[in-house]
Amino acid sequence: MTVDALGRGSPITRVQSLTLALAGAALLAAAPPQPTQPYDSVRAERAVRAAELLAGLGDCRPVSKGHFRSDRGARADIPVCGTRDVVFWKADMDIDCDGRAGPRCNGRTDPYYQPTTAFRQSDGRYLSAETLPFVVVPAPSGIWDHRAHGVRGGSVAAVVHRDRVQYAVVGDTGPRDVIGEASYATAEALGLSPDPRTGGARDGVTYIVFKNSRVTPIEDHRQAVDQGEALARAFLRRQ
Repeated sequence: MTVDALGRGSPITRVQSLTLALAGAALLAAAPPQPTQPYDSVRAERAVRAAELLAGLGDCRPVSKGHFRSDRGARADIPVCGTRDVVFWKADMDIDCDGRAGPRCNGRTDPYYQPTTAFRQSDGRYLSAETLPFVVVPAPSGIWDHRAHGVRGGSVAAVVHRDRVQYAVVGDTGPRDVIGEASYATAEALGLSPDPRTGGARDGVTYIVFKNSRVTPIEDHRQAVDQGEALARAFLRRQ
């Protein structure tokens, strides 16, 4: 390359260099951007399928001393079942909108709204049903005491409906004789209507809680998903 008195390339060379640079920029602009995989997409590649989880549960071996109702006034015919690693039950899904108020969960949207949850976030505030996927377990009673089976606030749960699995935490307790309830965010993630008045599912929901597991802090949903996947895979390997 020829150099002028100021140390610059010749005009011809500079024009050629500029042309090459512009051509390279054009090629980069024309090339499609390399997508960055969102967290859920990465997880989907290794996700345990709903059918696998349900098959791994096998037949129900009751661990509750009696049966629960799906709703007040309904027949008590739902046992809590157990294996070495999990407890589970098959019920409907009612929508829990309790806890920290928001635009979708408050006294106007839910006639049974309560501003508290049985368990709290790491900052002391109550959980947000509209943003955090969580499930509700019955308050301890003579029928079943979840604490005796390694279940507590923050325990990891897998909620299965049709071909979908949503990982959540145990976030609240409900009536002593009723079972089958999950947060607004859980229903929404499963593709169900999360409306606290009319949403949820009438049946076909399986709740699986992994014994002696815990998400800390309880509001860390990403940790619930990561733990849930690992626990689900370990559970299936042992079946």
